Amino acid sequence: MKKILALLFALGALTLGATGPAAARDLKMATTTSTDNSGLLKVLLPKYEAKCGCKVPYVAVGTGNAMKLGENGDADVILVHARKAEDEFIAKGYGVNRRDVMYNDFVLVGPKSDPAHLRGMKDVLAAMKKIKESGVKFVSRGDDSGTNKMELGYWKALGIDPKGPNYIAIGQGMGQTLTFTGEKGGYTLSDRATYATYKARTGLEVLVEGDKKMLNPYGVIAVNPKRYPGINYAGAMDFIEWITSPEGQAAIAAFRPNGAQLFFPDYKK
Repeated sequence: MKKILALLFALGALTLGATGPAAARDLKMATTTSTDNSGLLKVLLPKYEAKCGCKVPYVAVGTGNAMKLGENGDADVILVHARKAEDEFIAKGYGVNRRDVMYNDFVLVGPKSDPAHLRGMKDVLAAMKKIKESGVKFVSRGDDSGTNKMELGYWKALGIDPKGPNYIAIGQGMGQTLTFTGEKGGYTLSDRATYATYKARTGLEVLVEGDKKMLNPYGVIAVNPKRYPGINYAGAMDFIEWITSPEGQAAIAAFRPNGAQLFFPDYKK
C-alpha cells in the first residue's frame, strides 16, 4: 500500500505539470476528492502559489488514503474531513498543529422516483433505516474516505449491518460513486460540493438534508517533522497560516460555482 500511494503521489505531481525534481519550497499535499472534484483547489492553490512562489502538487484520494500518505511521510500537509480519524492521526504522532478550515454538509441523494420514499425527511438515521428496510440499492464509496466513515457511522448507530445484495461498495471516489449510483437508480451519501458538480450528469436529487449529524467539517494538519525530518514543515505551516488567514478564508467563502456556496470558512482563533 505504501508503494502504491507513493506512486500515486508521483503520478499526481506529473499530472499537475511537474517537470523535474521538486523545488525546495514546493509543498506536497494529500487531500480528499471533494476538494478536487468541486473545483475548490483550482481556485485556492493558484492564489497561494502566487504568494509563496512555490508549487503545490497534490493527490486527491479518500481521507483514509490521504492520511496514509501523511503517515508514510509522502506528504507535507493534509487537508481532510474525518475528525475522529484526524485526532487519531495526531495522537499517534503523525501530525501536528491541526486547525479547522471550513465545513459543508452531507446529503442523501437518490433517483427522482424515490422508491424508498425519503423525500423531505430530516432525520438521516431514520432515512438510512428506511433504505435498508425498503430493499433498494445503496451505493457506498467503500474506500475509507471521510464520507465512507460517516456512512458507516450511521449504520453502526442504527445497529444495522448494511451488507447484502442491495448494498454495493465500489471502492471509488465520490464522483465515480455518484455516477454509478445514477446508473443503478440507487441511493448514496455525498458531500454537497461534489454532488453539485455531478448533479446534471447523474440525475440524482437531494432527498435528505439538514440533519446536524450530516455536518462535514474539514481540517488541515502538518505532518510531524519529528517523525519525518525531511518534509517541508515550514511550507506546511505557511500554507496552514494562509488558508486560515482572512485572505484564505475569504477565498473559500467566495468560491460559488453557479452562485451556490459549497464551503463555509470555519477557522476561529
